[in-house]
Amino acid sequence: MRMPSFNRSIAISATLAVGLLAPVVALGQEVFRHTVTGEDLKIMETSQPSGRDTEAVRNFLNTGVNPYTEVKEHLAKGEETFLSACSGCHGHFGEGKIGPGLNDSYWTYPKNKTDKGLFETIYGGAQGMMGPHHDLELDEILTVMAWVRHLYTGPVDEADWLTAEQKRTFTRFAQKHKDDDTACSGQTFEHADAANHDVKPEKTAC
Repeated sequence: MRMPSFNRSIAISATLAVGLLAPVVALGQEVFRHTVTGEDLKIMETSQPSGRDTEAVRNFLNTGVNPYTEVKEHLAKGEETFLSACSGCHGHFGEGKIGPGLNDSYWTYPKNKTDKGLFETIYGGAQGMMGPHHDLELDEILTVMAWVRHLYTGPVDEADWLTAEQKRTFTRFAQKHKDDDTACSGQTFEHADAANHDVKPEKTAC
């Protein structure tokens, strides 16, 4: 049966609207690439189905900025995942072990100073023993990234992942008891004040 011209016009308009909108949505999402090869990581095709529909993940995929950075309620989860998935190579506090350190201002891959770059290296892997972490949910990776940033001990003005406001309030992480793996348990550790570099004992900011 032939569709009335009025209804056909509505249908055509709706189709055009969807067709025009789809590229806009696609263009709004960041393209994440392998740290070494530059290949498209095809995040939505290769990531775990669970944990990728959170508000934080949607925000990150569109901006490349981790919304969990220095958000206290996500640090404990990030620490837990880091200890089980990353500390064997990078040390309990990111000090480096058989893999490079993650808690100072030197980055093997300079792009890791950005949230997008660090995510690409964690998710897609890099050289040597650094394999991909497709086994982690995207939301878990964001919490791990937040914990890695929390472990930072370098100059605050070089912490490009922090906002101006976060830089004003950030305290560099310095662990007194290197053998203690409960950094988010509320125990007392040494922190260096970002403004005057005085070292003072206080509880972790978890």
